[in-house]
Amino acid sequence: MEKLSTAQIRERYLAFFERYGHTRVPSTSLVVADDPTLLFVNSGMVPFKDVFLGVEKRPYTRAVTAQKCLRVSGKHNDLDEVGPSPRHQTFFEMLGNFSFGDYFKAGAIEMAWQLLTEEFKLPVERLWLTVFEGDDEVPADDEAANLWIAQGVDPARVLRFGRKDNLWVMGDSGPCGPNSEITVYTGDDMSKMRAAGVNSDDPDYVEIWNNVFMQYERATMQKLPAQSVDTGMGLERMAMVMQGVRSNYDTDAFVRIIARIMAELAATSCITGRSLRPIVLWPITAALLRS
Repeated sequence: MEKLSTAQIRERYLAFFERYGHTRVPSTSLVVADDPTLLFVNSGMVPFKDVFLGVEKRPYTRAVTAQKCLRVSGKHNDLDEVGPSPRHQTFFEMLGNFSFGDYFKAGAIEMAWQLLTEEFKLPVERLWLTVFEGDDEVPADDEAANLWIAQGVDPARVLRFGRKDNLWVMGDSGPCGPNSEITVYTGDDMSKMRAAGVNSDDPDYVEIWNNVFMQYERATMQKLPAQSVDTGMGLERMAMVMQGVRSNYDTDAFVRIIARIMAELAATSCITGRSLRPIVLWPITAALLRS
């Protein structure tokens, strides 16, 4: 696995999907202008919400973005995690590829597997996949499970979880659907890798990418006008995995900022690594909100 910088990961992701006919769409502002249900963009699909709902048309049916996101309230709220968690941020970049009534599960899964195993060369033996187990409202996603297995994934590595982990919703309304997450085992001892570690608090398991299959409108659970795809890969988490470090804050995106704070701006030696995480994030976020 090649050790790539954060900038290199971003560019390779965007370029990969451009080769497969996706239009590179610039990140929008963090502040949502025309949606009363949201104050800030909290995921990569927010700029395309009306496209998924069928009320807006774009001149393309495939898109790829590196979207600025902020999670400080509501369903997607990472505020309390910043500091204690080595892999949560209030502000982050979400890499995403999108299909608006174009390809669906088969295309999304095939391209995701190719990107991870051929472009980024992640070790196949460390990858785990999850799919929705189904409930009274939404059926089990056997299709996604079978598609992963068709890529050559060991069936024992395809796990089933409930709606907390594998049914993506943005809020009480809007597009939603079952999702399939990709987790990497980052531990040093492969003999300790277990299925039970996926979606647990074990720090050796890092969820890096979520493929959402948009099929329903959340308020009514009626099917959307077209089946679509929304994916989200945390850029900083992917950098953590590819740079072989144990925290997002130990990647090249943050180390120089933290070093400067420690060397030049800290008025006391009592500041710890955990305390620095909010200090690093809030000035960045404030600057972006002003822009």
